[in-house]
Amino acid sequence: MAGGFLKTSAKGNSQRYRLFFGLSVLITASLFSETLPAFDVTPFNTKNLSPVVQIYGLPSAGNAILLPPGHKEFNVTLDHSSNYVEDSNAREQILLDGETTRMTLGGRYGLSKSVELGVEIPYIVHSGGFLDGFIINYHDAFGFPQGGRDQAPRNRLLYRYRLDGVEKLKIDSSGNGLGDIGLTAGLQIYHDAQEYPRAVALRASVKLPTGDSASLHGSGSTDFSFLIAASDDYKLPLGHGTVFAAAGLMAMTKGDILPEQQRNHVVFGSLGAGWNPLSWLALKVQMDAHTPFYGDSSLKSLSANAAQLLIGGTLGLLERTTLDIAVSEDIATTTSPDVAFHFNLSTRF
Repeated sequence: MAGGFLKTSAKGNSQRYRLFFGLSVLITASLFSETLPAFDVTPFNTKNLSPVVQIYGLPSAGNAILLPPGHKEFNVTLDHSSNYVEDSNAREQILLDGETTRMTLGGRYGLSKSVELGVEIPYIVHSGGFLDGFIINYHDAFGFPQGGRDQAPRNRLLYRYRLDGVEKLKIDSSGNGLGDIGLTAGLQIYHDAQEYPRAVALRASVKLPTGDSASLHGSGSTDFSFLIAASDDYKLPLGHGTVFAAAGLMAMTKGDILPEQQRNHVVFGSLGAGWNPLSWLALKVQMDAHTPFYGDSSLKSLSANAAQLLIGGTLGLLERTTLDIAVSEDIATTTSPDVAFHFNLSTRF
């Protein structure tokens, strides 16, 4: 009886979720007008949201075009991920079952023609969440493997790792709090100033250990990253298209999460493209990848190269305001969340 109730509830929640999402998109789209000016196609402002990765200062791909002098940009980003990984070997056992929400307030300021400064302030929530039923039904509908999710307790929070019989990590109660604050800077090293521009920028960031590492709101490390971002825009018969890429290196001091296994550097990169067929709409696809954050492990979720695919787009809401919407999948399984939803509201002034 209880099992039937849970199954019915999960199905109902899934249907309501899909109906709400569909109506939201239709209502939002109905507000747009062809009179809105076209906007730049830029990378998604997100990263790997695995609970044992998002604590570090891994940067997003970043825009290759910096803000003009005196201009400002304000961002509100919401990322919500559903994690389920269960794996073990003779020495190790890992279970990452739960949902993580990352809300970030960010700002950038064009200091001069070639220099930009910024800040990112995240707020982290770990919980059992609400997506298990939806994801199980989705996997069933398309014949995708469940990976054990359908046999686990619904909407459970348990992030746990054991090595040689010693528990190294355990989070089993919901919590929220300030994450690790990041400071960013950019240097425009090339911009051809054409109508459909080609640009290259050098970006750097430092992430400070302001979040509580015991609650997985931060890593306890100070992280430094450097990346080079490039983009190239093309006129098309309908609208314009953009290709963009980024590659970089991040170095970390020793943190509080699996400190004996934490690596001191990570290489990362992104590659993507977008098409702006209408002045208020862009469709985008992006792949992000990075080397592992941990060593001394045979588990993919800790020691394998990670890769995730993001599919979505950008909606132009007002003359200087856009909304990014994307869904990510772990194309290198177990190295990033099963699924993550990304929303980024950005306005310039």
